[in-house]
Amino acid sequence: MTLNETDLFETSAEFAALLDAGDALRPFRKRFHIPLDEAGREVVYFTGNSLGLQPKTARAYIEQELDDWARLGVEGHLHAKHPWLPYHEFVTEPMARVVGALPIETVAMNSLTVNLHLLMVSFYRPMPERYKIIIEKGAFPSDQYAVESQILFHKMYNKLSFVETALIELTPREGETTLRTEDIIEAIDREGDSVALILLGGVNYYTGQAFDMQAIAEAGHRKGCVVGFDCAHAAGNLALKLHDWNVDFAAWCSYKYLNAGPGGVSAIFVHERHARSFDLPRFAGWWGHDKDTRFMMGPEFRPLAGAEGWQISNPPILQLAALRASLEIFDIAGMPSLREKSEKLTGYLEFLIDRVDHQRISVITPRDPAQRGCQLSIRVQNADKDLFDRITQNGIAVDWREPDVIRVAPAPLYNSFADVYRVVEILRDCLR
Repeated sequence: MTLNETDLFETSAEFAALLDAGDALRPFRKRFHIPLDEAGREVVYFTGNSLGLQPKTARAYIEQELDDWARLGVEGHLHAKHPWLPYHEFVTEPMARVVGALPIETVAMNSLTVNLHLLMVSFYRPMPERYKIIIEKGAFPSDQYAVESQILFHKMYNKLSFVETALIELTPREGETTLRTEDIIEAIDREGDSVALILLGGVNYYTGQAFDMQAIAEAGHRKGCVVGFDCAHAAGNLALKLHDWNVDFAAWCSYKYLNAGPGGVSAIFVHERHARSFDLPRFAGWWGHDKDTRFMMGPEFRPLAGAEGWQISNPPILQLAALRASLEIFDIAGMPSLREKSEKLTGYLEFLIDRVDHQRISVITPRDPAQRGCQLSIRVQNADKDLFDRITQNGIAVDWREPDVIRVAPAPLYNSFADVYRVVEILRDCLR
């Protein structure tokens, strides 16, 4: 083939089919329910960064618990097929494998922002000389609200007057859309002596940028800061190594890449070195109490070692059942293989987008695969939400984030290279 012929072939449906034929993860698509359009055709689903698809086993897993509830009532806590009393423990090890943690370092509980607040109770301990929090400007709003409310709480109840200067928001350089790692490190080096907490998203929800969590944790610890991450867009997406990276704490939801259903239970990570830091302040609850004496109903709270000691209430069994169904799939597929396919999918997507209209379309997600996950965020010059509406009307599930970004997230468990080819063809047609 000539160079031009090669380019034509690589932008063809036949090439996408060839890539799918060589995809070892292709069979996993059959493990998920793919939504259908009004004509009964499969939707091209690229919104796993917002809500993952339903594993086909989830219904049976949930129905098992419903049946046990109907059959056993309260006795299900001990005598269900999967007893409810230790049910959260069934997802501990597979969840730990997904985020690169030890089992003692992670537990499924609550919802994401609740968990961030609980962790900040322990790990944001402002003092007159060290009180600032570093976040990225443009963090997910819930993170912004949580951080600002923590600062205000300490101002109101500890009579501290630093609230106006406590928040440091990292901003990209002028004319750029994402943060440079060297600029993040420089800000930590410059401000670190007065920083109590660094709390960034593992992956920024808007731009799709994946932060260098290891480098950030190392820089923060050199300056004596606590380092935490909101991994909502990173868990099940990146090949995380939270333990090895020495991160202090993290929290994430399970309804995006982890496919645990709407409002799925969250999870936390607390590094092993804090496992027996029982002097850390925390909001206590019965479910975080020592298991051996929990049912003695004593008045003194004795926290469990590790992440479990941050639990407050017994977990939602039906949500955990859905999460267990999904994590079993992750265990079979393996995060290294998923990450490898993810890089190929986004690389192929980027390659095709560049050949549509490079003067009008810009990808604001980093070009370096190491600095992104499954998501590419695109802007189209002189286009508005009408373009997004036309794309979705053609059976493509992507999402829109104000003011001008279309997020496209090919998830490696259930998206194909043919899906990628299809979304770019629809984009091309809608721009004509």
